[in-house]
Amino acid sequence: MSTILVTGGTGTLGSLVAERLRKDGHEVRVLSRHARPYAVDLREGGPGLDEAVAGVDAIVHCASTPRGGDEKAAGHLVEAARRAAVPHLLYISIVGVDRVPLGYYKAKLAVERLIEGSGLGWTVLRTTQFHNLVFQGLQALAKLPVMLLPAGVADQPVEVAEVADRLAELATGEPAGRVADMGGPAVRTAPDLARAYLRASGRRRRLLEVRLAGKAYRGMRDGGHLTPGRAVGTGTFEEFLARRFPAS
Repeated sequence: MSTILVTGGTGTLGSLVAERLRKDGHEVRVLSRHARPYAVDLREGGPGLDEAVAGVDAIVHCASTPRGGDEKAAGHLVEAARRAAVPHLLYISIVGVDRVPLGYYKAKLAVERLIEGSGLGWTVLRTTQFHNLVFQGLQALAKLPVMLLPAGVADQPVEVAEVADRLAELATGEPAGRVADMGGPAVRTAPDLARAYLRASGRRRRLLEVRLAGKAYRGMRDGGHLTPGRAVGTGTFEEFLARRFPAS
């Protein structure tokens, strides 16, 4: 069995990856700012990072934040992985990072390029947005009497547990470079997803589609963040909602 380090291993995705790997019999090290014994802030680096990567067979890099610092964190991780001669570095990215000019997407693309040029064996998997992220967005929009939705924008939410399974599978294989994207089972319009959320939550809101400005909005309106040809996920948004709002 392998020894695998999961960065961001206490987060939504990383915790499921760690769980799946352990279930399969692998030794898992969890790295995050507060997870002992590998409590490391990747943005700062330090000797604790060298200890975390020493002797591992693979690293699954799930740690990420829209608040900034991903490139710096990845730089520290790559340097430590080089020093330890880690044979496989696996990164989870987002479909459309090269087509939708959002700041966070630009940072994810920069990390991809850093890993590709690291000299290490690497794998990059891009997926569409997780169900819980779409849910959180709709939940916030539903706080107003009218839900304001971006006109002409669709999404393709994917079940995070399925992504975790795919990452665990990739982590125990050979470095594969950029692998095929992974999308949810269907492309759904924003009003369609909003109505599903309202039905499940028992709320009533009027929906209003609003045309926005900017290159990022145009990229999403053009479907740059979607991968309809790779609709390989099976878990639906309605199934996710049923778990969040179980019948009483």
